[in-house]
Amino acid sequence: MNSEIILSRPYYDTRAAAQGVQEKISPLESNNLQLSSDLATVGYQIILEQAGTNCHKSQNIQQESRTLCKETTADAFKTQAEGTRLLGERLQEIHYWKSELQRHIENLQANTDSLLILKRRLERALDATEVPYAIVTDNLTCRARRLGADLVRDTVEDELLKEVDLIKSIQALLKKTAAQVVAQIKRNRSAQQTLEMDWSDKCQAYNFDDTSGRHSNKSPDTQNHQSSATMQEQVSNPSSWTKFTQDNLSQALQEEQATNSLRMLVEQMLQDTTEDLSVQCSNVDRAFSLHCDELIEAKTQLEVKLTQILEQIGGQERNIEALQQAIHNKEAPLRVVQSRLYLRSLRPAMELCRDQAQLSLEGEVRLIDATLESLKKKLSEARGSLSHLEESRMALQKDINCKINLLFIDREKCMTHRKRYPSISALSGY
Repeated sequence: MNSEIILSRPYYDTRAAAQGVQEKISPLESNNLQLSSDLATVGYQIILEQAGTNCHKSQNIQQESRTLCKETTADAFKTQAEGTRLLGERLQEIHYWKSELQRHIENLQANTDSLLILKRRLERALDATEVPYAIVTDNLTCRARRLGADLVRDTVEDELLKEVDLIKSIQALLKKTAAQVVAQIKRNRSAQQTLEMDWSDKCQAYNFDDTSGRHSNKSPDTQNHQSSATMQEQVSNPSSWTKFTQDNLSQALQEEQATNSLRMLVEQMLQDTTEDLSVQCSNVDRAFSLHCDELIEAKTQLEVKLTQILEQIGGQERNIEALQQAIHNKEAPLRVVQSRLYLRSLRPAMELCRDQAQLSLEGEVRLIDATLESLKKKLSEARGSLSHLEESRMALQKDINCKINLLFIDREKCMTHRKRYPSISALSGY
């Protein structure tokens, strides 16, 4: 800092000067004037030096200002250009992730739509199993009305019970699978919602950065925002920002893969259940057909045997009549020989002789008695045989009626009802 000398200003009477009166100067004042003159000379020199210094200093400041202006202008343009470039790179990065989000959003939506279709197929397939279940339960109810010895657990019964168990297990599997599909749809929609929120945020950020990148020094819509330049707490950094979207996309990819696996599982499951039901239906139909053939053959054999039994009954009845007639025919000869022997027993004294005639008559009686005994025994046997034949006839007729009833149940009731079995496409949920 330059030292400054403060000088007292000499008194000057302006009124006297104006009136043209010259002041009288005393000797003391004359000495003071001489001293003031010297001081004035020194002050003048100092002022000149100070003015020169200030002038030089001003020139330096001007030169430095011009240099500073050029440098700051260049730095400002460089910094602005760098900011514009970085904004452009950021826009490309946001656009890339926004495109990835959009792609996976569309994939999730497509997967959800496919699962909704599968869900409807599962529901239709489940509804379709009600018809086979009604058919098989009706078959079992009808066959419970079988008669006599035919009310047994045969091959058809076993196949029908297998069909009941199969339908119940398939219905449980369809319900469980439908619940899995619904759960996957919820997870897909949750992941899609997360991606859509991320995508929406990136759209806004993209618009802001795009608008920011279009700003220039000549833009009329720029304004001063003093507080915007201050450091603010950020919710993320570049690494966490990227990781956030990558995690969202990774979760979405997992759901997409889970959806694909579930879709293939459901398709295979529907195919397997349809095939299982079709195979079991064929097994039941084949068992019914074979059983009906067996019933027809058994009924035919029973009818043939019944015809034979009826013929035997007729023959035995005629045989009994013949035996009865033969016994009746022996009554007259027996009366004759008995009358002869009675009359001969009335012969007197020595005339009561066992002569050849007597012996012949006695032999005739014995022969007729033996013949009657034999005929009566054979008549009893014939009557017993006829009774057994009648029992066989009744048993055959009853069994034939049972077979006719069972044929009606299996062929007319059950097999006819089974023609309403759903088609393969209906069981597959189409």
